[in-house]
Parts: sequence; structure tokens; C-alpha cells
Amino acid sequence: MRTWHLNCGTLRPPGGRFVNGEGGIASKARLVCHCLVVETARDGLVLIDTGFGEQDLHGRGFLHRTRLKLLGASVGEDEPAVRQLARLGYQPSDVRHIVLTHLDLDHAGGLADFPLAEVHVYAAELEAALNPQTLMDRNRYRPVTWAHRPRWVRHRVEGERWKGFECVRRIQGLPPEILLVPMLGHTRGHCAIAVETDQGFLLHAGDAYFHAGQVHPNHPFCPSGLDLFQQVICVDDVARRQNLERLRDLVRDHGHEVRVFSAHDPDELNRCVRVADELRV
Repeated sequence: MRTWHLNCGTLRPPGGRFVNGEGGIASKARLVCHCLVVETARDGLVLIDTGFGEQDLHGRGFLHRTRLKLLGASVGEDEPAVRQLARLGYQPSDVRHIVLTHLDLDHAGGLADFPLAEVHVYAAELEAALNPQTLMDRNRYRPVTWAHRPRWVRHRVEGERWKGFECVRRIQGLPPEILLVPMLGHTRGHCAIAVETDQGFLLHAGDAYFHAGQVHPNHPFCPSGLDLFQQVICVDDVARRQNLERLRDLVRDHGHEVRVFSAHDPDELNRCVRVADELRV
């Protein structure tokens, strides 16, 4: 399977070094929306997270534009996944499956660009998004994102043990090399997605962490502002921190066979792009 790592939206929140460890206090940090494209032999393209989409370029009304501004979102004309795939020679219909870490706007904003795709998500995540019961859920999920009525495929948290994680399962209808790994905490149905390649596993950890230093096995580190942000926006901080411990164990014990990356760290994205490009040469 061939893979591509894409940045499908740039976030520039205030806070400088308190967010990404660089720059002055008054400067803007830079975060990315790291999406993974997997080309399968029989099932077309699998897109893991969509980042922002075409509609986020052109706006979906005042409230939506205001939300993007609060996120510090700066979506470039060349960043939506549908445009990047077109440059690679693919049509939207080539994306047969979308696997989501969760349904926050910066991970699912491009759903409407691929209306024919089956969209795989944990049932608890979809329920929280479609029928929000708390103020946090009502604020984080944007129904306009799925107004086109995606072809949802709900998954339960069940399966086998995998490298320290419980309830890891294959995705029915997809190659067995693609796995759902539950990492509840950031949201009610948040997960990571593992993809087995000839060079080992890729693990897209979504928002289980935001800064690469958080999963350092010996000296974990996260800028204070970014650490606080993760605590504030998660639904279960105890579960979130337990996931971090498991990810550190994974990096320590299986780092030679599993490349772990999050959705928003720009340095991780750059490293993944460089390695993928070298493998395709």
C-alpha cells in the first residue's frame, strides 16, 4: 500500500512558545491538520481524517467563519484534501472510505468533498455528535459538517489486544492492515488508526496528544499553554492521560516497528512526509 501524508489545514493560535515551544509570547504558533491517505489494491483510497474542506475555504455563514477564527484556522487554497488528491491524479470518487479519529471540525470538515465515501467512526462518537447532551458537545460538533448525509458506518469498541492497547479491531470491508485503536478521552469516541505497511505500522493518534514531546518515553514534555488546552477540551482527562502513558510505552517498546504521530504537530508531519517521499523514490 502506498501512503501520503497531507496537511489539510493550518492553525495559528496565539501563544507562541506556550503552544509549540517556539517564538515569543506574542507570536502566533503553527499547528497542522495531519491527514493520511492509503492507496489499497482493491478498495480505492482510504482517507484517515479529512482536515478542513472546500466549504471551509469559502465559508458556511457568519457563525462558521467566527468558529474558524477562534480556532486560528488559516485554510490555504491548496490545503483541502480533495485538491491535494487532484494534484496526485485522483478524483473524489476514488476515496471509497474515510476513517475518522473523531468528528471535530478540523478532522471532519472535508467530509462533504467525498460524498460517495463510507465514513467509519465509533458509535459513541457519532451519537455524541448527532445528539449532543452537554454544552461541550454542542459547542464542539458542527452539524453543517455532515448536512450532506454521509454514509456512516458505526463501529463498537471491541476486538483484540495489540501492543498494549485493548479492543483493537479490523474495519470490516477494508484491508486487514487497517485497525481501529480506541483512545477515548479527548472525545467520547476518539480513536487512533493503525496502518500496517511493508516498513512497519503507522499510527495516526489523532488528538490523543498534540506535541511530539508528550510521547517521549523518558522525558515527556508539552508546552504549558498546549497542555492546558488539552485538559480543557477533553471529556475525560483521566482516560486521556492513560492513553499518553500507553503511547509512551508503545514508543519505548515498539518504536522500531511503529511510527506514531498526532494530528497537529508540524515537525511530525514533516518527518512523515520526508520518509514517505524517500520510500517512493
